[in-house]
Amino acid sequence: MNPALNIAIMAARKAGGVMLRYIDRISTLTVANKSRNDYVSEVDRLAEEEIIRVIRKAYPEHGILAEESGLRNGNDYQWIIDPLDGTTNYLHGFPQFAVSIALSNRGKIEQGCIYDPLREELFTASRGSGAFLNDRRIRVSSAKSLEGTLLGTGFPFKQQQHLDAYLEMFKVLHRESAGIRRAGSAALDLAYVAAARLDGFWEIGLNPWDMAAGTLLIQEAGGMVSDFRGGDTYHQSGNIVGGNPKVFQAMLQAIAPCLTPEL
Repeated sequence: MNPALNIAIMAARKAGGVMLRYIDRISTLTVANKSRNDYVSEVDRLAEEEIIRVIRKAYPEHGILAEESGLRNGNDYQWIIDPLDGTTNYLHGFPQFAVSIALSNRGKIEQGCIYDPLREELFTASRGSGAFLNDRRIRVSSAKSLEGTLLGTGFPFKQQQHLDAYLEMFKVLHRESAGIRRAGSAALDLAYVAAARLDGFWEIGLNPWDMAAGTLLIQEAGGMVSDFRGGDTYHQSGNIVGGNPKVFQAMLQAIAPCLTPEL
């Protein structure tokens, strides 16, 4: 296994330990509102501190982009960290949240790790080496079209101006698929696409730390990711579609009439 991926796994497990330590005393946590419907807790910050401590010890010269503490400049390598993806779920005791850690080199994601501490599920990928769930190689689903598929999504709760366009996408994909799930952790949704638990996923306005590891997982599992127009600006725009190749193409085609100029 790549040494940097080993460090990511070690850091993710440390962060997961922080989450589990506080899971039975959530009501005692200090919670702040970063913006409307966007929360940060003591656990987010403590988990991020653990991750950064592990990474800094191994790679002090690397840069870091972390959800809570922001950007720390370094060399060509940058760690992209979401210490607790699904904070609202965590604070409500809803069992769908994870740690997401990725490493990029000159802007290209090379390593990715998503860890679900409740289920002890570790999703990992190294560029060119495939994607894994714990020690088992995973592949995207074999669905040939949208018919019968299970899709994942997230509501654009931070970008209400896109709600009408999103609902149009939801309607068209709902008609063509077997079902749509909104579980509240984009990192896990992307990992589930890689593991064929979901056939496809789309969302508006994600942050880089929400999707850096998950996009690599999908690609290494044989799937495809893009922005809503089939381009590669998703890390900048936050607008993403992912799935196995056939479902991915079908989703892009289905949502095309719903797009506004801003999307």
